[in-house]
Amino acid sequence: MHTKDETKATILLGRAVLTGEGLLFDHGVVFRDGVIERIAPVSDLINESGRMLDLRDQLILPGFVNGHTHMYGVLSHGIPSSAAVTDFNSFLNAYWWPYVEDRIDHGLAELTAKWACATMTTSGVTCFVDILEAPFAVPGVLERVATSVKQAGLRGYLSIEASERATAELAEAALAENDTFARAHIDDPLVRGMMSIHTLFTCSPDFVRKAAQMAKDAGSLFHMHLSESVYEPEWCLSHYGKRPVEVYDSLGCLDANVFASQLVQLSDDEIARFAAGGAAAVSMPLSNCEVGGGVAPVTELLEAGVRVGLGSDGYIDNFFEVMRGAFLIHKAQRQDPQAMPAKTVYDMATSLGASALGRSDIGVIAPGCRADIITVLADAHTPVTKENIYDQLILFRNPEDVQNVFVEGEQLKADGKLTRLDQQAIGKELRAACTEFWSTIH
Repeated sequence: MHTKDETKATILLGRAVLTGEGLLFDHGVVFRDGVIERIAPVSDLINESGRMLDLRDQLILPGFVNGHTHMYGVLSHGIPSSAAVTDFNSFLNAYWWPYVEDRIDHGLAELTAKWACATMTTSGVTCFVDILEAPFAVPGVLERVATSVKQAGLRGYLSIEASERATAELAEAALAENDTFARAHIDDPLVRGMMSIHTLFTCSPDFVRKAAQMAKDAGSLFHMHLSESVYEPEWCLSHYGKRPVEVYDSLGCLDANVFASQLVQLSDDEIARFAAGGAAAVSMPLSNCEVGGGVAPVTELLEAGVRVGLGSDGYIDNFFEVMRGAFLIHKAQRQDPQAMPAKTVYDMATSLGASALGRSDIGVIAPGCRADIITVLADAHTPVTKENIYDQLILFRNPEDVQNVFVEGEQLKADGKLTRLDQQAIGKELRAACTEFWSTIH
């Protein structure tokens, strides 16, 4: 085992470093053994001993946190017009469940995870939360997915969605899959597990309570899809006489261990209850538009003190596009150009998204934090300043501008190219698999 003195430091010399306190020009970052040691002026670092990367044409940033994705989602990119979304619930029953989720096996889960990890790394995502929806793939599928994630070197939270929509046996098997995986990886530095259920219209109260308790016992987060469209609130009012957040509150399943996604159709009272419980959330602005779910009340959630992250939902994986969506859609919906400032969106994609996962050691560049770092070309056509840095990044940068990606200090992208994954080869394999997958869908 190397001692700190024996292990070489990595020194990144940058045009600027973006910290929680703002942009520091002509600064660099030193990290060792996966941990950031210090941020200092380039002039102080130029003669440091260690592996030195001269990136003075680039900005040094914390890696992005994709708070909610479905890595298998690439299978459904470009669904046929005959399966177009007209009504959310009928779309699930008539198309999504039988033709996509129910047909995913171990091989497809592992392959789509490889592709998703490659695209996320390319886009500057260093940490992600994945919800696999494949009820017939248990048991053992999460370990297959973990194989792909470890090969990629990313930081991932993995789960399989548990629900009672198929059979009671499969529902229990999914809970057990999440529990076993979470316990097995509780000390894993990169891959961790979490408990996940679908919705209140596919899970009974006893099932929800059981899942929540299993998450606490295993020391993992408890995830659910919450009010993605008007369907779940209307269903809950019809069956329980309460809205979804009220139902979870009455079940005792609304606390700081909860990590909920979507949260599109919430009432003011639900926002207040959600915030009072200390639960965290993640918003998917682009996919919410695609299914016609609506625009989530993200501004109101933030104002109420809710930790809100940002996710791709496995829909459009370019995380710069996801950030742009969050930046623009809320302005249009509220008819207010000052709504959802660029810095707020950037925080949701980094430090706030990490906080939603209960992490303060990622999503920010600071001494003692994990070395999950990306560098982005600083060659914008207009000057990059402390005042416009967030607008410049969100509106005018793209994955091809991400030159280097580090997770736990390991370089996963170097000079614009992936170091661990052959994205072209994975893409070729995926195209063949998707061709076969779609060949039986009419």
